Amino acid sequence: MSIKSMLIVVGLLLTGLVPAQAASGYSMELYQQGLQYQRIEPVQPLQAEHGKIEVVEVFSYACPHCWEFLPYAREIHNKLPKDAVFRMVPAVFSPMWEPYARAFYAAQRLGVLKQTHKALFVALHVRHEPLYSLQQLAGFYAHYGVKPAAFLKIANSDAVSTEMMRNLRLEQAWGIEATPTIVVGGRYRSAHIQSYQQLVGLTLWLVKQEQTARSTAH
Repeated sequence: MSIKSMLIVVGLLLTGLVPAQAASGYSMELYQQGLQYQRIEPVQPLQAEHGKIEVVEVFSYACPHCWEFLPYAREIHNKLPKDAVFRMVPAVFSPMWEPYARAFYAAQRLGVLKQTHKALFVALHVRHEPLYSLQQLAGFYAHYGVKPAAFLKIANSDAVSTEMMRNLRLEQAWGIEATPTIVVGGRYRSAHIQSYQQLVGLTLWLVKQEQTARSTAH
């Protein structure tokens, strides 16, 4: 591309007349390693599932930003290609967050996560209900047909403790420092993001990068 042609393209880009991708021979990266995302070395997936690209949201029910991000997380889930899968894993940045992590794992095992996930966010961040302990959370899940004794038994079980500790070690290996954070393919994690919508775009872009990496590896 000549200098004159490049100046024309740049001028059109600045005036918004053509998208960057349409400029033949001239591309602009929307996301940069070290800014919007970081590479994870070595690659560490949450669950090894053949042929699937993992998209993991690291979150907490205690996190108000995660509550705000909920519709954007749903947007990511709905826009993922068929070779990608969306998962969630709770963070525990302080002892106060541990009951919410245990509640998440218990809800998974009890088969009520789908109907209680948003509802728990609403109870905490809209109605400001005093749900700080597992005993109080057991009362919340009782509204969804879960007996408090059954909830507490599973939430305090060795199986939940083992999974929680395993995932906490994985989060440390990923370099998780805030929530919500997105990890793609166990290879990339989101970093300095300016908006929730940017995080959606970054996630879908990283999925494409992972698709490209896998296709070239075969």
